Amino acid sequence: MAYSVNEPKLSVFSARCRWQIIATMTVHIMTLTHGVGVGWLAPSLLRLGTEESPLGEPISIDEASWVGSLIGLGALTSNIIFGLLLDRLGRKLCMYLLAMPNMIYWILIYTAQDVTYLYAGRFLAGISGGGCYVVLPIFVAEIADNDIRGSLSSMAMMYVSFGMIIGFTMSSYLNYYLMPCIAIALPVIYLLGIIGLSETPQYLLRQGRDALAEKSYYFYKNLPVSGADNESAHHESAKIEFETFRQQVLSGGVRQQVNWTDFFNWPTLKIFGLNFTLLVCNQLSGSFALFNYTSHIFNQLETQIEANTCTIVVGVAQVLGILCAVALVDRLGRRVMLLTSMAGMGIGELGIALLANLASKEFLAGVNWLSLLLMCWVAFIASIGVIPLIFVIVIEQLPAKIRSIGTSLCMATLSSFIFVSLKIYPLMIFGPGLAATMYMSAGVCAIGFIILGLFLTETKGKLLTN
Repeated sequence: MAYSVNEPKLSVFSARCRWQIIATMTVHIMTLTHGVGVGWLAPSLLRLGTEESPLGEPISIDEASWVGSLIGLGALTSNIIFGLLLDRLGRKLCMYLLAMPNMIYWILIYTAQDVTYLYAGRFLAGISGGGCYVVLPIFVAEIADNDIRGSLSSMAMMYVSFGMIIGFTMSSYLNYYLMPCIAIALPVIYLLGIIGLSETPQYLLRQGRDALAEKSYYFYKNLPVSGADNESAHHESAKIEFETFRQQVLSGGVRQQVNWTDFFNWPTLKIFGLNFTLLVCNQLSGSFALFNYTSHIFNQLETQIEANTCTIVVGVAQVLGILCAVALVDRLGRRVMLLTSMAGMGIGELGIALLANLASKEFLAGVNWLSLLLMCWVAFIASIGVIPLIFVIVIEQLPAKIRSIGTSLCMATLSSFIFVSLKIYPLMIFGPGLAATMYMSAGVCAIGFIILGLFLTETKGKLLTN
């Protein structure tokens, strides 16, 4: 419950959580859409690099790296924009603004005459995706009860992963011009779906709109609104619960002016330092970049199984890992799952590096399943912690007063390193080689494991109201 740590632990199947789950699943249609756009990349780059390119001529490796990485620059821009707008316009209005750049992205993919159309489209896809990573985690965290907040917040990457599989499969097997015509329907469905959702009670309290905040609180907690005779006791209990919640929110100073001292104090600087470490390790460990270039990796390892098929199998392993994270994060806690994930990912990447560095072509041909198994392991173990828990941990660590701005700064850091990783990974794979790339990624996992293992505290069950 939001107001007492002594209440019985909630289940996601309880009636109280019904609208929290429905709202979470509805808003994450947008993250599904973003995932479809991300999944479009790998098969399309292979197609765009051939003589049969839809653009008329093949794109170079340098152009391909820009097509892949510009989504990071778009996300960085969006992180800053939505961070500034979130407390001014509100969560819901910002959610409406997420859809338009994604729709234009698919239009540009369809109408592309040269690679500059793809540059613009990928930048706009980043605008939409970067906004998702700022707006939606805060929205979900603010409507969710403490006992299920980890599970609901972890759903973001589950939807992205589902979207990536859908996007990869469609891009692999559908006509280049057919896929955008189908994908553009998703942001339209999203816009229609969020119309009936309420603004979050925290934001409404921040704006001094207490009556609307109370209605919103009752809506998301599925509590009785009216004081009918047969519900009067329940309604009175609900009013007491909301008043307790209101006092907790206001005690966090959310109506006070944010100033520099809110950021430049030792506890907050430590939080930002840990979040920075977490986000840098998330990207430079290869948790995102590797799965954008899986087809190239399997070609480098000379896997006998068709590369696009291997990539789809890896995507399924990633989804299974995130499903495990959703199921376990509120039971085992954030810290143990993150550290287990980071250690397992580093071991898997070290195995791939050794395979690429030491294995002969004859050995690779004899055990062509081994590279697929290792990539599936990396995808699965990364998806139980490193990939899905960043949003949960970042938001739970930040103080309520600076949560919107702090989340924006953290996501801007993430987007910067998304750009860096998507730019350098293809250059490293085709330059120093796959083995060197994987050694680097495993080393980042080791550094992250040591720092976060020493200093990161558990945030499970933490109140977000103060």
